[in-house]
Amino acid sequence: MPPDHNLDDYVDPYSPGHRHGGPLRVGLGGPVGSGKTALAAALCRTLGAEYDLAVVTNDIYTTEDADFLRRNAVLPDDRIEAVQTGCCPHTAIRDDITANLDAVELLESRHPGLELVLVESGGDNLTASFSYGLVDVQVFVVDVAGGDKVPRKGGPGVTASDLLVVNKTDLAPLVGADLGVMRRDADAVRGGKPTLLISLREDPAATEVAEWVREQVRARALQEA
Repeated sequence: MPPDHNLDDYVDPYSPGHRHGGPLRVGLGGPVGSGKTALAAALCRTLGAEYDLAVVTNDIYTTEDADFLRRNAVLPDDRIEAVQTGCCPHTAIRDDITANLDAVELLESRHPGLELVLVESGGDNLTASFSYGLVDVQVFVVDVAGGDKVPRKGGPGVTASDLLVVNKTDLAPLVGADLGVMRRDADAVRGGKPTLLISLREDPAATEVAEWVREQVRARALQEA
């Protein structure tokens, strides 16, 4: 992308819905500490009994996120694959997606009946977005600890993701964040795309996000029928 272009205007070289067959791939992105891995764990617990499910995690130098999921036994070990990007996380989920595609294909070969794959990115700022060559839909996670200004700062993660999740709403009183302002600003910049305000402490099952994922699985099944 030329450097003089606005990141909010970035158009992915792939278009949604290009891929037919195989599991629904859901990207989970967002800044460091926003709760992406905790959300992935919650979705695995909630949806693991409903769907044939697997996860790919991305870290720069470690397998920290995959290790977290394994320690918490959210899925059997052979359903969790770790990618070590060795570079800025967005590179491996948007610019050169080869390593992530290899991880997804390994999981698909290991579990031919897969229905759903979560691809959790390494932490990055508000510019992080997934290539639609890698995922079918993408969720972007921010948290209230960054302040209620975060949604209006925009960036492709906030404005273009299929679902924006504002996490850790239980911390709002402690950090002086106005959830009403965050909701208003998110609605203003997202052009009608959905936003969910959640607290995994208050709702460990991530009920609303899980239902949104179910809707995407159902929509894909209808599309493939």
